[in-house]
Amino acid sequence: MTAAPALPALTAAALHGPLLEQTGSFGGNALLLCGPARVGKLDLAYAIAAQHNCSGSRGMYGEACGHCPSCRALSAGTHPDVLRLEPRATTSTGKAARRRIIPIGAILQSRDNGREYETHVYEFLEVRPTFGRRVVIVAGAEFLNPQAANALLKLVEEPPHRALFVFLAEDLRSVLPTIVSRSARLGVVPASDTAMSRALAQAGEAPDDTLLAFAAGRARVLSELESVRTALTDAATLDDALAEGLLPALDAAAALEKRWDAAWHPEALRFVWRERLPHQRARADLALDALEQALEAYANPALSFQVFALALREAFGESR
Repeated sequence: MTAAPALPALTAAALHGPLLEQTGSFGGNALLLCGPARVGKLDLAYAIAAQHNCSGSRGMYGEACGHCPSCRALSAGTHPDVLRLEPRATTSTGKAARRRIIPIGAILQSRDNGREYETHVYEFLEVRPTFGRRVVIVAGAEFLNPQAANALLKLVEEPPHRALFVFLAEDLRSVLPTIVSRSARLGVVPASDTAMSRALAQAGEAPDDTLLAFAAGRARVLSELESVRTALTDAATLDDALAEGLLPALDAAAALEKRWDAAWHPEALRFVWRERLPHQRARADLALDALEQALEAYANPALSFQVFALALREAFGESR
């Protein structure tokens, strides 16, 4: 369980204004936000949490003010009334988790062997809200195992202190029907390029056609701009180096290994080589899949990236 700041209120409103109009006055116990990956579900969930705790003047769409004590606490990632629940990214030994699951131990302290979670849902909801309403954001409702979901159901049906649950899911079919039936559902779709450009401008960022093309309406790109731009730059650098020769390609692969971000670099690489010939893209995709599998298996990273560079040169006909 972690806390994270949301998009600035103006940016969230620019991208999700019509949805925020519906959620600001929501008095039910649970919302289910469903939509593609990185389309902005998590940012919208935090905007909803801000709405239900804001003490300032609301915006055009009912969005939080962004300046009151509650909004400042949320932006700082220290809001006492907001809890985020998600699958574990790492194991107890610090390695990347191979299975994405939210176990019952995240809900009940008595079932959390070794106290892996700092705060459990039950104990979080025992405390009265500091501001307006306690909000539990479940980022990955499809990863709740049956025991965890059943434990949550009792809280969703009769939440202490009028708590609000916000469930996020990419595939509604993968969410347990008992969760779906108890939640008000909202579809979150990619934003238009116009809305994305407006959000960039409000965040003080210059228009960027390459960034907009990569984002394809996904709001999450805007909240991780630095990481996305780094990934796009690194991908372009490697692509250029492949044509320069073997040594430049290996040097670029070594630099990429040191900056590798599994969340964005694979997609940035596929974006950069999107205009390659179909058979070249297919072979490059296989090389990238092999790299990701090697990293997941804890293979030697330096060697894995060297093999990746060689495979890409062969895929793009640069190995002659």
